[in-house]
Amino acid sequence: PPVSLVLMGNPGTGKTKVARLLGAIYKGLGLLSKGHVVEVSRADLVGDVIGETERKTREVIAKAQGGFLFIDEAYALAGKSRNDYGNAVIETLLKAMSDSRRDFGVIVAGYPEPMQQFLASNPGLRSRFRGREVVFDDYTPSQLLAIAKETIGKLQLTIDDDARRYLERRLEEAYRDRDATFGNVRYV
Repeated sequence: PPVSLVLMGNPGTGKTKVARLLGAIYKGLGLLSKGHVVEVSRADLVGDVIGETERKTREVIAKAQGGFLFIDEAYALAGKSRNDYGNAVIETLLKAMSDSRRDFGVIVAGYPEPMQQFLASNPGLRSRFRGREVVFDDYTPSQLLAIAKETIGKLQLTIDDDARRYLERRLEEAYRDRDATFGNVRYV
């Protein structure tokens, strides 16, 4: 069965953390033979000259055999022009993903709106990920407070009641005023 996924969410919602865990989970389920995760960005895939992009992309696909190829901010690949080398990466990935003998999956991740645009940028993309798009919601103020308390405890620190109330108010304000750049756990 297809194992590739799209992870969409605002900053600090856990997309990268989850991607790193999925390899071991899929190995445990028998869907991947090794379960490792190879993390790359546009710079790791796109070359400067004709043919280099395809070679670099095939090399990282080979490294990901048995596991996942994880591309964070994948929308950076969708070039503004037909001649952008990022488009060659997408075509090479689509070809590899359509080969049913491949023992690997692709996880693309990023912010929701640009990821929707990315999936619409090439007709083959959405079909390769159909039904496997996961949206990570922003954390609520109470969830963020629980994360803050846990972090404080891990640091072997304590927080008094006044500081906790202050933190709670700040988290509620930040959540209420959040936009697409709100950092969620990073903010905490």
